[in-house]
Amino acid sequence: MALDRPLLRVDGLRTYLKTDGRVIKAVDDVSFSIKKGETYCLVGESGSGKSITALSIIQLLPRFVSSHPGGQVFFDYRDQLARHHLVDMLTLKEERLREIRGSRIAMIFQEPMTSLNPVFTIGEQIIEALLLHHPSMTYPQARERALQALQQVSIKDADQRLDDYPHRLSGGQRQRVMIAMAIACEPDLLIADEPTTALDVTVQADILNLMKTLQRSRGMSILFITHDFGVVAKMADKVGVMRAGKLVEEGALASVLTHPQHSYTRALLDALPENLPRPAGHEAETYETPLVSARDLQVHFPIRKGLLRHTVDRVRAVDGVNLQINPGEIVALVGESGCGKTTLGRAILRLIEPSAGQVFYAGSQISSLPKTALRPYRKHMQIIFQDPMSSLNPRLTIETMLTEPMKVHGIGRSHQDRIARAEETLKQVKLDPDYLWRYPHELSGGQRQRVGIARALVLNPSFIVCDEVTSALDVSVQADVLQMLLALRDERNLALLFITHDIGVVEYVSDRTLVMNAGRIVEEGPTLKVCQNPSHPYTQRLIAAVPRVATVNRSQHIN
Repeated sequence: MALDRPLLRVDGLRTYLKTDGRVIKAVDDVSFSIKKGETYCLVGESGSGKSITALSIIQLLPRFVSSHPGGQVFFDYRDQLARHHLVDMLTLKEERLREIRGSRIAMIFQEPMTSLNPVFTIGEQIIEALLLHHPSMTYPQARERALQALQQVSIKDADQRLDDYPHRLSGGQRQRVMIAMAIACEPDLLIADEPTTALDVTVQADILNLMKTLQRSRGMSILFITHDFGVVAKMADKVGVMRAGKLVEEGALASVLTHPQHSYTRALLDALPENLPRPAGHEAETYETPLVSARDLQVHFPIRKGLLRHTVDRVRAVDGVNLQINPGEIVALVGESGCGKTTLGRAILRLIEPSAGQVFYAGSQISSLPKTALRPYRKHMQIIFQDPMSSLNPRLTIETMLTEPMKVHGIGRSHQDRIARAEETLKQVKLDPDYLWRYPHELSGGQRQRVGIARALVLNPSFIVCDEVTSALDVSVQADVLQMLLALRDERNLALLFITHDIGVVEYVSDRTLVMNAGRIVEEGPTLKVCQNPSHPYTQRLIAAVPRVATVNRSQHIN
């Protein structure tokens, strides 16, 4: 390979998609290059064209809906005899593409559970790829190479995991398996499409460190697609910023983060929680009785085995939690997946029945009330779910979703009065009242989340559990939602239990922070103290694992 020739060069790439009789310019005249051993981060919001660019490079888009009216994708292909050929991926025949895909260019997809075949073991899936690209390799040799790949990605008990099915692995383990499968054939270019989005911050840190280690040991190039600037700061050598199918800015990492030239890049950086204008300090009032409190709250799930399904043990999802939340206070609840955060939030609302302990609302004990007696409290205690698409009924209009709860709880003098209240609530969450007559599928992810917030607000509650409400949102939409929740807190004196794993969001939005691990609260206190000077080893590990962007000097990017 010529020393000055990049491994990958994308020139004027155009990818158009046909849908419902329309043509969408998903990628529109994009050019960039990646050198051997370099990491190029492609960053932007949902729909910007990042993933379509990657799928165009590797030619995995369906031919009947996609076309390339312009551009070239040159790849320095190294064959089995280590000879180099400069090929245009857009013009190669399918047979040649199959030789390159998996062997010389590998891809890690965002959701490993949908990428791994549930009916084959982990080992069978890695071995299949090896035998396909190395016909001379024997089955025992392929199995040994698959085992080595699992060991390289730090899978514990790799020899046993080789014969496990995907459903028996955690999310982080499945993502490691995807990386093992990708590196097994020793590719020259690894395309990673949001490989850590759904992972806990500590698992994400492990995966990112693993990828950098593998890159250094193999001289591998990486095209890393993400919307997380913290990940960009940790991984990138060069950065390209995409918007509406175009590459609006690119450059070296330090240059883009500290001296962004394009207004869109500046807007993305300004929308990061650490760069948002700090809200005015919320005055902590003293209350004799907290609005919501829990005493020794426990939620245990039985483990049943045997023919008669006898209970042999219990999963202690929530194991003796004490907490209190005052009116107008935002309390963050942080911890890794499986620590019990969501179970605790739902147990407080009695969407899950506690096994033991007590829950109080405004001094009244509600944990043992029958369901009929609990109903009057429902309108005061609401929840906003993590995934608005799965929590909104696709058959109902937004109008029905907002007015039915009001009717059940006797709010509003008439249907027209309830519609007027629903319109006013939509305005509060910055949606046009005309959205009342739409269905969930007609809205974007950010708009659906605003509807979820509106549905919680229409009953005029005093306490809301926010369960990972910004985890699936783009950074600019996340900023809008966070600022909106803070404004609503001030207007209505709302108390929020804010469940999240994003420490940047915690620092921006919350007054106090509770850290949860294995069903217990291991640390609590004022947010800045917990985040900047954690005392518990678990909290210290969480904070240390957070990828951060150095605070951008805002005066540097004012036109």
